Amino acid sequence: MTHEEHHAAKTLGVGKAIAVLTSGGDAQGMNAAVRAVVRVGIFTGARVFFVHEGYQGLVDGGDHIREATWESVSMMLQLGGTVIGSARCKDFREREGRLRAAHNLVKRGITNLCVIGGDGSLTGADTFRSEWSGLLSDLQKEGKITPEEARKSSYLNIVGLVGSIDNDFCGTDMTIGTDSALHRIIEIVDAITTTAQSHQRTFVLEVMGRHCGYLALVTSLSCGADWVFIPECPPDDDWEEHLCRRLSETRTRGSRLNIIIVAEGAIDKNGKPITSEDVKNLVVKRLGYDTRVTVLGHVQRGGTPSAFDRILGSRMGVEAVMALLEGTPDTPACVVSLSGNQAVRLPLMECVQVTKDVTKAMNEKKFDEALKLRGRSFMNNWEVYKLLAHVRPPVSKAGLHTVAVMNVGAPAAGMNAAVRSTVRIGLIQGNRVLVVHDGFEGLAKGQIEEAGWSYVGGWTGQGGSKLGTKRTLPKKNLEQISASITKFNIQGLVIIGGFEAYTGGLELMEGRKQYDELCIPFVIIPATVSNNVPGSDFSVGADTALNTICTTCDRIKQSAAGTKRRVFIIETMGGYCGYLATMAGLAAGADAAYIFEEPFTIRDLQANVEHLVQKMKTTVKRGLVLRNEKCNENYTTDFIFNLYSEEGKGIFDSRKNVLGHMQQGGSPTPFDRNFATKMGAKAMNWMTGKIKESYRNGRIFANTPDSGCVLGMRKRALVFQPVTELKDQTDFEHRIPKEQWWLKLRPILKILAKYEIDLDTSEHAHLEHISRKRSGEVPV
Repeated sequence: MTHEEHHAAKTLGVGKAIAVLTSGGDAQGMNAAVRAVVRVGIFTGARVFFVHEGYQGLVDGGDHIREATWESVSMMLQLGGTVIGSARCKDFREREGRLRAAHNLVKRGITNLCVIGGDGSLTGADTFRSEWSGLLSDLQKEGKITPEEARKSSYLNIVGLVGSIDNDFCGTDMTIGTDSALHRIIEIVDAITTTAQSHQRTFVLEVMGRHCGYLALVTSLSCGADWVFIPECPPDDDWEEHLCRRLSETRTRGSRLNIIIVAEGAIDKNGKPITSEDVKNLVVKRLGYDTRVTVLGHVQRGGTPSAFDRILGSRMGVEAVMALLEGTPDTPACVVSLSGNQAVRLPLMECVQVTKDVTKAMNEKKFDEALKLRGRSFMNNWEVYKLLAHVRPPVSKAGLHTVAVMNVGAPAAGMNAAVRSTVRIGLIQGNRVLVVHDGFEGLAKGQIEEAGWSYVGGWTGQGGSKLGTKRTLPKKNLEQISASITKFNIQGLVIIGGFEAYTGGLELMEGRKQYDELCIPFVIIPATVSNNVPGSDFSVGADTALNTICTTCDRIKQSAAGTKRRVFIIETMGGYCGYLATMAGLAAGADAAYIFEEPFTIRDLQANVEHLVQKMKTTVKRGLVLRNEKCNENYTTDFIFNLYSEEGKGIFDSRKNVLGHMQQGGSPTPFDRNFATKMGAKAMNWMTGKIKESYRNGRIFANTPDSGCVLGMRKRALVFQPVTELKDQTDFEHRIPKEQWWLKLRPILKILAKYEIDLDTSEHAHLEHISRKRSGEVPV
């Protein structure tokens, strides 16, 4: 990046003013977005104003519109809801109200508005913008503003961020608050499951989401529910029979409970609402099961935002400021959203239109169309749910093919969910599925057994690895492994694990030259807290670890805020990969995150200490520094702690904390459960196809590079990549991919911690169109 460009980023906002408001229903993560807008706005030289109580504050003006400072958004990141308040506003719906709002903005010289809210709030913003010049001329006629003021505020830029727990906005994969709402729901479902098991009960859970079934659908995938009712896909006319049959089948297979999820907007084919009470009465009447209803209500909006929502809110906030300051009178109002892990800008009204089209399609009972308009990721969730919940596994004993599933490497939350969906999809396809205990070692020793449908019952929500996992690589046991493959007639291998699973895959490939038995298809599902498997942007278990670190950092920050003038140095896991340290730094609001991928010297450490010394002079008298466990062999956690302690004498005192193995434990987050379930299903589908392709004279013979793959998430799609092709992209010494997408988020971390650094504006999203996004790649 050139010096001029960097200079441009830091002066982009000089002489400009931005107002930020939250409107409509609150959502966890809104505060992260507000904080980012304020800090990045100030970084660019702009003045930033809070508008309290949403549009009502814009109309009322006065004390409701206050200038924000750097410190005024401190400690905001971990709070749920919205600190600046939100209100439903009737006045803004009338032109008279919008006239007053325009007057308040012009008087303060504000021409940039960032609105964080749902589709209603964003539509309102667009109306405001289109009327702007008319409103100005009226104000001028009434003598409320001078011609000079009107000239200075000749156009209004608007950028929207979607904050809504419902995830009902088209054009964005995830809205701010959705992930946190899922966290709340899953905590409750997990708690209810334990009591339901004690009493052999059936539970009907009603979740929020207005006219959108996203929360209900992902919840049912994440807890392995027996049935889900969502507005987009009403059940068939004989659903009562089907549901009761399904529940009693689950019980005969040995399950002690049933879980049914009902979205609050659920309807049947005729548009008649299906309520949780209806479902309960049906089950009691037909099956006589002890049934309870739990309506989750506003709990879902509450609580602290998840790590994902904090990072999402922060990234969107940064992007929003850039979009505002780069805006011209001709750029349409846009929404900043996330697609895969890419930030994108989309024309606001296009998104609103598609969102309205969904409602229209549902009203006209065109349910297939509504499902398509919800986007590819939603459809994929629905397909996987239907397979796992509605297809009866074949009864025949002779399996079509024999596929083995195993875990390799260190334990990661979500491994069990991946095993469960792999086993069940395998059985549905008519395969014989075997499970291998203790990784490659167990494969060599023959610690292998057949898994039936109920073998993996209730596994989705369980942390760790139920099959047992080891770091042992296959190379020295290839002979025994070949013998086991022959003995158990294994025709395909699904390997769920971390970097060892990947290197193990490469060793199996190498071994094919020597042993024909190894010429069977295999696929690797990345599962490790470190997120260091080549070929995938995310790995199963990393989200859970990130949330664990985040919760701990919140508590530590609270303790530091109480004692004042205290700096905590926290060591995270990850091997040489700085993903956890960087992302946790973004999510917890750290002052610095030391990682291996971004080499640092004693001068950098010195600058960080100086920065904290300055920070202690402000009202924010605490510091948080993260260090990845292998970021530097000489600058250890102890070294950094000692340096900070010495340099901070009399100004601040330091404490250190090594988080250790708690990062590998815990119950998996909704993201990891859902991701693992979809990866398992996709891997098994590929496997069945590959085995069929590899038949040679009555036996399986797979010897091509594409018969040994890593299934990874790349930008916006799930892709199968031959392990041999990934070799060039790997730094084997440090066990990390050579290129890692999240490194480009590092500057955001530094700006939000008040460092004067280069903000690389070359990475910014360009305006896309929503229709284009629908075709092309295979979605997650």
